[in-house]
Amino acid sequence: MKFRRLTKEELQGLEGEFVQFLAANTVTAQDWEQLKTEEVVKAEELLNMFSDIVFEKIIKQVVYLEVRTPNDLKTFHCLEDKIVLNGLHVEGQAIHDLTSDLPTSEIMESFKQADVQLKIYTAEKAYLPDRAAEIFRMLESGALIAPQGQWFQTIEALKKDA
Repeated sequence: MKFRRLTKEELQGLEGEFVQFLAANTVTAQDWEQLKTEEVVKAEELLNMFSDIVFEKIIKQVVYLEVRTPNDLKTFHCLEDKIVLNGLHVEGQAIHDLTSDLPTSEIMESFKQADVQLKIYTAEKAYLPDRAAEIFRMLESGALIAPQGQWFQTIEALKKDA
């Protein structure tokens, strides 16, 4: 198994996809019920295989990840061969913090109105051991997928203005 088995709750949310997966592997609903009781190892192998397919599909689509705390934001651009970090550290008290669900522009405006200092940092590295494993590890450690990469782009613009 490359990643981990989906939880019961995760599997319930993917019931339709799992039924399609079983059908593609010529396993009927009756066969599945029988496998779960009589051939547990084979049923577990199918669950593991489905879990890996789901995670692989999700990870292939990841372009940006974020890790936020009230005063620190790490946003990652997940390229094919490397991952680029743009970070933002806020020193001082702002009206809104980096965990706010407000649009990026509103949070940045609140920083301008408050007496805060923004510290930008950046880094990049190759994936270890590979892209899928690294992104999966980050997701399991609390990173969230940021579909638009708005914060990454905002910090890129701040770097150019500095």
